[in-house]
Amino acid sequence: MNASKLALVAAMLGLSATAMVAHAQKTSTEAIEEYREMLQDGNPADLYEMKGEELWKKARGPKNASLERCDLGLGAGVTKGVFVQLPRYFPDTGKVQDLESRLVTCMSTLQGIDPKEVVNGQWGKGERASVTALATWVASQSKGMKFDLPQSHAQERTMYELGKRAFFQRGGSHDFACATCHGEDGKRIRLQDLPKLTGNPGDGVGFAAWPAYRVSNGQMWTMQHRLNDCYRQQRFPEPTWGSDITVALSVYMGVNAKGAKSTVPTIKR
Repeated sequence: MNASKLALVAAMLGLSATAMVAHAQKTSTEAIEEYREMLQDGNPADLYEMKGEELWKKARGPKNASLERCDLGLGAGVTKGVFVQLPRYFPDTGKVQDLESRLVTCMSTLQGIDPKEVVNGQWGKGERASVTALATWVASQSKGMKFDLPQSHAQERTMYELGKRAFFQRGGSHDFACATCHGEDGKRIRLQDLPKLTGNPGDGVGFAAWPAYRVSNGQMWTMQHRLNDCYRQQRFPEPTWGSDITVALSVYMGVNAKGAKSTVPTIKR
């Protein structure tokens, strides 16, 4: 066989291999989508929603008060529409807060619950679990609404820029950044498609998908939990619960998600 025929055969084999890989990837993607559709039938997040509504209305803490006067940004007691406008600046604290840190402020001021019970707590336990349930219920009140985070206050714009810098900051033993997994289209890990979060990945993807129930560990995860685990996987020091860096990252992703409809609470692998 001469050189030209060898080259032709090699090219044909190469095209065949490429086609097989493409077919395998398509098949894997389709299988994952079918799996996700199956999961949607009977989302355990419904139970967290119910618990969150109960906690919102229940008199608790040293002050024996409910959270029904909690101001999440649109007035005392208003829950509909607040999630898709958070994080935002709050004059009473002088800070930009996400849903979870704002709920802790209300728990402290209205109910007398010590914020340390959440900040120093454990995922899925005690008052941190209460915040998860509350956040799930409040977020569900904005389901189907479009994200439109405010950027009118100087601190909101500063937090956006801080979040952007943090998103691209590389470090840790693996020299990773958030952008390593979420800075380009077409990235995957463990057969999981990774949304590009520097733009708007669409409804119910990325920022617009949390809180979500994680089937893999049987827990409800909020954005605070999601970001904490991302840092852990990057081999970074895990951030303090409710820290400015987690809020800043949420501002960055939330502003980038402008126009995407919230589908929370969702269900994840």
